[in-house]
Amino acid sequence: MFNNDLMKAAAELLEHCRGRSIRLATAESCTGGLLGGLLTEAAGASDVIDCGFIVYSDQAKTELLDVSSELLERHGAVSSETAIAMAEGALARCPDAQIALSITGVAGPGGGSPDKPVGLVHFALAQNGTRSEAEHEIFSGDRHSVRQSSLKKALSMMQAAVLR
Repeated sequence: MFNNDLMKAAAELLEHCRGRSIRLATAESCTGGLLGGLLTEAAGASDVIDCGFIVYSDQAKTELLDVSSELLERHGAVSSETAIAMAEGALARCPDAQIALSITGVAGPGGGSPDKPVGLVHFALAQNGTRSEAEHEIFSGDRHSVRQSSLKKALSMMQAAVLR
């Protein structure tokens, strides 16, 4: 399911978190729990992973992460604003986490539009004591490729936050 590069990157992230006593939370839409699955693939992940959310629908984003329906209506589920709200919502709901990362996008093959093409993925990182940050990428390839590329980007963002 996960390639060796992703597994290695996840293991390195977990080690860095252990060394700094950092716990993580995730909020996923287009990756459908793959990030949480990747992070918990390694034995002993329970000392780093606090909790994770799969919030595929707008209703789930609102009810589980307190993403406002007005924000979703104004910016859509695939936006930096929604990604930030998801990450902040996950951090607020996971009592032991210091860092939360969210992923929301259009993995394809359908669902894209001129403004939000297939492959567009927004990421946000919320961390206690800092301002939340968002990034986006437009990945090429099929659904599997978009989701795998999203995992790589998410791990990179989390690793950078842990090492600051």
